[in-house]
Amino acid sequence: MTGKIPGKRVVGVKQTTKAVKSGSAKIVYIAKDADEKLVKPLIDLCVQNNVEITYVPTMEKLGSLCCINVGAAAACVVKE
Repeated sequence: MTGKIPGKRVVGVKQTTKAVKSGSAKIVYIAKDADEKLVKPLIDLCVQNNVEITYVPTMEKLGSLCCINVGAAAACVVKE
């Protein structure tokens, strides 16, 4: 995956969790090197709500895909 994540997106575990809970998340991106304790509840929530998960190699790469200069553990594209 190169470039940036297309569409309207939210970044961070808390905001991504809110989007999944509200039903507005289309696809969730999770960094493979993120702390499992942090992302495991989000992964479980995505499975419960049938939200597609795509894994990104590193938090730094996910941050870059989201056009931010810091790493991100999770992000998602939301329905517009």
